[in-house]
Amino acid sequence: MNELVKEDGITGKIYHIRGVQVMLDRDLAELYQVETKVLNQAVKRNVARFPAAFMFQLSDREFSDWRSQIVTSNADRMGLRRPPYAFTEQGVAMLSAVLRSKTAVDVSVQIMQAFVAMRNFMLSNAEMFRRIDSLEIRQLHTEKKVGAVLDAIGSQELEPKQGVFFNGQIFDAYSFVSKLVRKAKRSIVLIDNYVDDSVLTLLSKRRKGVSARICCKRISKQLKLDLEKHNAQYEPIELVPFDEAHDRFLILDGERVYHIGASLKDLGKKVVCVL
Repeated sequence: MNELVKEDGITGKIYHIRGVQVMLDRDLAELYQVETKVLNQAVKRNVARFPAAFMFQLSDREFSDWRSQIVTSNADRMGLRRPPYAFTEQGVAMLSAVLRSKTAVDVSVQIMQAFVAMRNFMLSNAEMFRRIDSLEIRQLHTEKKVGAVLDAIGSQELEPKQGVFFNGQIFDAYSFVSKLVRKAKRSIVLIDNYVDDSVLTLLSKRRKGVSARICCKRISKQLKLDLEKHNAQYEPIELVPFDEAHDRFLILDGERVYHIGASLKDLGKKVVCVL
């Protein structure tokens, strides 16, 4: 239980630690009008009456968190050299018995009423607290998603999804498809019936070790010659006859398929849509 949150209760001294409502020995001593040392000595003399469900000492981490969040004055810091003891509702009720004073009894009644009021407040607003927690979780998820997008933009790893390019946007269209080619990790398959040496140049931008295949209906002698010269210098591209498709497709890693509205050799020379 690492969280230690102060509750805005009636006394202003009720805390939520380890999943239960508690009051600390120093605050109780102030209410009972005794020294903290006197209160704790009375408890030690009757230690059998204070099991763990009634009283426990804050851990070093809980104590550190509590000091950083609650205690602010130098006097308070100097007076707190050890983790304080925390008393649950049952522990507070038992304190009135061991202190044996009218003040202790009267104050204990008021404190018990404060505990009850706090518990009723928590129960009656449980749905509101649940919704607040849900909103906080959603906000964290949203922040993570926004952060991931910003990181991707900053590292220029945001993968292009689709694009529409018009006549004259030659470089924009070429750059867009180049990014797609560079995204392939294993294989590239281009189905395009109108291929020339510019398409070979575009495919040469793929990562090392990524296979490339062009499926084309029209395989001219010039294209064969261009491919032979290309393969002599760069990683080879396979050219296979294929006449079963009219449209053009770019397939990356056998997983992502992009439908291309014009041949790659005509990028930017007419309206081109990549989806």
